[in-house]
Amino acid sequence: MSESDDADEIRERRRQELLEQVGETSEPDPAPADAPDDPVHVETRDQFAEITAEGVVLADFYADWCGPCKQLEPIVERVAANTSATVAKVDVDQHQALAGQYGVRGVPTMVLFSGGETVERVVGVRTEEQLSKLIENYA
Repeated sequence: MSESDDADEIRERRRQELLEQVGETSEPDPAPADAPDDPVHVETRDQFAEITAEGVVLADFYADWCGPCKQLEPIVERVAANTSATVAKVDVDQHQALAGQYGVRGVPTMVLFSGGETVERVVGVRTEEQLSKLIENYA
């Protein structure tokens, strides 16, 4: 069992304890079957539109030459693995028009979509906890 599995088990146990304290019980919400555990690298504008059309999606606009983007990469990978959101990676050098369409003026920029609509924008490096909390607000 990995550290990630242990942490998930502890979180779920604590959640159940809290629900019992307030007199509620519930089954854990299953993660959507279509939410991948790894970031999805966007290849086309149509693919991006399809990914962001439904559910909660965190789009990470990045560049290979960007130091902070490299620092953020393992954080984004953990967010993809540990949340029910889909995480999309958009290379701004390959997709300049798409970056422009979403007002990306610097990297890293993360745009959060819910139900096909842009709901949040974050510029710069953030912690896994900060990104997960942002996603939880819309999940």
